[in-house]
Amino acid sequence: MSLPVLVAIVVLGIALSVAAVHFTGGSRKARLADALQARERFAQDYPDEEATAVRLTSDGQAAFLELGRGRLGIVQAIGDCFLTRVVTPGDVAALTSDAANAITLRLADFTWKGGRFTFADAGDAKAVLAGLQPQTLGGAREAA
Repeated sequence: MSLPVLVAIVVLGIALSVAAVHFTGGSRKARLADALQARERFAQDYPDEEATAVRLTSDGQAAFLELGRGRLGIVQAIGDCFLTRVVTPGDVAALTSDAANAITLRLADFTWKGGRFTFADAGDAKAVLAGLQPQTLGGAREAA
């Protein structure tokens, strides 16, 4: 078999494989439709945790759930699946607010580094930002 024919067969085989994965739904992205779906998905992995509030990103790719005791739950769409985490301020490596309704979160966890999250409401972004910032002794005294 000549080299050009062999190259053509390999290229065609790879192209057909990629097309088959795409057309059977392999390239589909998961999306959170609403707060109820985020709660249900988080409860599958953490059935003993009760969320008091759910804050969805504007694109439906992530949700932040307030769990109390200084913890937040995160549901993040990764491909056609969801990743869930319980995060405390001690898990945060970097946290910034680069716009009124967006935050950039970087975690110390090597399995998921975080990302940039944009919310439809600036109040949601501020609440998530406040929930992930470390609590200082001075801040506790001011609240008292």
